[in-house]
Amino acid sequence: MNPMSKAERNARQKAMSAFFKAEGRKVFLFKELLQLLETHRDEWGLPGSMRGRKLLSYAEEHGGLRTISVRPEQAPDKKGVVLAQQNFTRYVWGDASPYAVAQTLKTGAYLSHASAVFLHGLTEQIPKVIYVNKEQSPKPAPEGPLSQGGIDHAFRNAPRVSNYTFKYDDYRITLLSGKNTGRLEVSEMTGPKGEVLEVTKLERTLIDIAVRPNYAGGVFEVLAAYRAAKDRVSFNTLLATLRKLSHVYPYHQAIGFYMERAGYEQAKLDRLRELGLNFDFYLTNRVAKPQYSPTWRIHYPEGL
Repeated sequence: MNPMSKAERNARQKAMSAFFKAEGRKVFLFKELLQLLETHRDEWGLPGSMRGRKLLSYAEEHGGLRTISVRPEQAPDKKGVVLAQQNFTRYVWGDASPYAVAQTLKTGAYLSHASAVFLHGLTEQIPKVIYVNKEQSPKPAPEGPLSQGGIDHAFRNAPRVSNYTFKYDDYRITLLSGKNTGRLEVSEMTGPKGEVLEVTKLERTLIDIAVRPNYAGGVFEVLAAYRAAKDRVSFNTLLATLRKLSHVYPYHQAIGFYMERAGYEQAKLDRLRELGLNFDFYLTNRVAKPQYSPTWRIHYPEGL
C-alpha cells in the first residue's frame, strides 16, 4: 500500500468531517458506524481491502474517530446485590457531550427529568447525573379503583430509584424504565456540542419531574424549574399531555401546587382543579416535616 500524502489525509478528514457535521449525530454503535464507513468507502478513499474492526482502526488513525467506554457503576440494589451490567463501547466523531453518549446506551431511549430540565435551560445548575429513559413494553392498566389508603401506603414508602447506573467522565448515567407512552412529547433538540439529542419537550418534562421529583433534584428544584418555565410553557399542551399519560395518581394536584407557588395565572389553576380534588395527595414520598395545602389537598415539605 502506498503511503498516504498529507494532502490526501487532509482531504479525507475534511470529507468525513463535513459528512458527520451534516449527519447531526456524533456517537455511534459499532454496526452503525461500520455501515456508514462501508457506504462511503469510495467517496472517502478508504482502502477496499479493509473490513470490520480494521476499517474502524483506520478511521481512528486517519479520520478523527475515537473509541470510548461507558463503565457500570456497580452500585448495589436495595438488598445489597450488585447488578450485573455490561460495559458499553461507543464510537465518537469529534467532540460529543455526555448527553449524546448517554442516549445511545439503549435503542429508542431519550433524555428526561433533570437532564431535560438542564437542556431546556430551566436551571442554573450543571447536574452530574444524566437520566435516560427507555420505555417499558405496554402493560395492562392497574385493576381496582384508587383509594386514599392506597395513596397513603404508597407515599409512606421511599421512592423507587433506578440502580442501573454507569460512569462516563465525571458523569453518572442513570437508565430509567418508564411507563410506555409511545415516546409522547419527545423531540429532537441541539445539544451542548451541536449534536442532535432526543429529549422530552418542555411540557412533558414539567409533568415528569412532578411525578418523579427524586430524578430532578427534589421538590425545591422542581419548583425552581416551574418558575423558570412560567413564560414559556403552553398550558394547553401540558394539560393535553397529562391527560394522554393517564397516570393513576392525581399528579395534577402536585402540578397545580407547583404552578400556584410559581405564580401561574388563576385561570390555569382552575382548569387543573376541574380534574378533581378527590383525595389527599403528596408532593413526594416520605414528606419531611409535612405541611398541608387545603387548596390542592396535598402534603408538602416545610419551607416550600
